[in-house]
Amino acid sequence: MPPMVIDLRRSEDARDVVHRAVQALAEGRCVAFPTETDYVVAASGRSAEAAAALVAIATRRDGEPLLSLALKSAEEALDWAPRITAVGRRIARRCWPGPVSMIVPDDHPESLVHRLSEPARAALVGAGRLRLRIPGHPLLADCMRMLPGPVMLAEPDGTGGPPITVEDLLGRAASALTLVVDDGRTRYAQPPSTIELTGDSFRIVRPGVVSEETLRRLSSLMVLFVCTGNTCRSPMAEALFRVMAAEQLGCRPDEIERHGVVVASAGIAAWGGGPASGHAVETMQEMGADLGGHESQPITESLVAQADVILTMTAAHRAAILAQFPETGGRVAMLAPDRRDVLDPVGGTLETYRKCARQIHGHLAAQLDTLGLRRGIV
Repeated sequence: MPPMVIDLRRSEDARDVVHRAVQALAEGRCVAFPTETDYVVAASGRSAEAAAALVAIATRRDGEPLLSLALKSAEEALDWAPRITAVGRRIARRCWPGPVSMIVPDDHPESLVHRLSEPARAALVGAGRLRLRIPGHPLLADCMRMLPGPVMLAEPDGTGGPPITVEDLLGRAASALTLVVDDGRTRYAQPPSTIELTGDSFRIVRPGVVSEETLRRLSSLMVLFVCTGNTCRSPMAEALFRVMAAEQLGCRPDEIERHGVVVASAGIAAWGGGPASGHAVETMQEMGADLGGHESQPITESLVAQADVILTMTAAHRAAILAQFPETGGRVAMLAPDRRDVLDPVGGTLETYRKCARQIHGHLAAQLDTLGLRRGIV
């Protein structure tokens, strides 16, 4: 019996499509969904029969798991791969939901993979590794939120590439399907980029819509310094950190991004586009750092989401960030290891700025040790 095909573009209520798909998945059936790159076939990880059906249509690749594990959020990756590297966490937070699949080790004793049934585990684990993905299409995300347990994905590629239309998919996997959600040609019509985490970096397993250059940039360590107006303390911290990080990495200050480190600064109550204080610029010149081209910016949701480490000048700044962005709890800290406020030089003499800069420099030296910056590893 051919599968039911629902055209999402003509559906009067997408919630009805979600409910139908969730019901089918809960019953152990296979459902085809659009993603931003290709069409995939999903099934509940609780069903041994569904796992077998997916395996029958999955593309076999040397050294890779047969199926992908779909996650609800980037944070959930830690449940399946507790040892996921810092680079992996950065890429997950910045790329998911999105067109990137990540191959990670499953060798941790606390991994949820050990709770899977044997058929599901055999399909999802290959050579001691899992392939994780969070497709960017909202319909699949809505279904996963309503479905208990993990969701497995088969990606039935062919000689012409991944299925980018329902017609492509039906030609390869119709026999396994109960329901197909049709949303037309996929947005990118290219395969997702597949990477494998390797030590402190990653390698491209299969190229896709996200280039290696972009992935390298997204895997960088981003440090964000925060003060009030982003004209004195946090810009000086940014400029000094750039110089000190370059010394650790063996490069020029303007080359640290090529070595996997991005640094920025912002203000809790900053206006956009303002220059750094004149005394701050002069003080940085004396210390071998450049603030001439600085433009102030307010702290934003995007900046906070991208930052791996957020260092504030005072306890009040940290409290303000946590109040506005509570999800940053594990990433925001005071610059001073002893949790003392960095003095505010605004309105003070040049010597006041020098004293503030020396204080910041001392705190940065301690922070560099905790960040572990050294040549070849970030």
